[in-house]
Amino acid sequence: MFTATALPTSGNKRDVYASLAQQLSGLLDGEPDAIANAANMSALLYGLLPDLNWAGFYFLRGPELVLGPFQGKVACVRIPVGRGVCGTAVERKASVVVPDVHEFPGHIACDSASRSELVVPLIKHGRVLGVLDLDSPNPSRFDDADREGCESLVRIYLDASEFPGHGP
Repeated sequence: MFTATALPTSGNKRDVYASLAQQLSGLLDGEPDAIANAANMSALLYGLLPDLNWAGFYFLRGPELVLGPFQGKVACVRIPVGRGVCGTAVERKASVVVPDVHEFPGHIACDSASRSELVVPLIKHGRVLGVLDLDSPNPSRFDDADREGCESLVRIYLDASEFPGHGP
């Protein structure tokens, strides 16, 4: 049985994400189901990263993202590609860090308490499959260290997970 362990409190985000990467690798080891892995990854991030009010996934279905496993308050179910922070990350095929969502043109407010956001696209074999979305009630909660850390976590998730109909 997997048991999450407390993250380092050194203040060094690299140490925090190294610990998360180790724990996520162990959590996903031997489980290829992308939905099950997304559910467990959401729970791990929401439970261990401080100052989050939402952590979860959206999966690309045609021209829009559709809500996947998450932790937090109820969320928007469908987001068109190119709209909001999640849709922008898909369109750009790049992570997006937003210090203040109120200053992001076209932000979609699923939870009015959210103030900052980090979205990392799920790209496997050159194809965008969805996004990892993290929200915080604190302005400027996320920075480049969080982006880099979450991009490494997404790589672990993608390497562990199989996506039927999307190649090996």
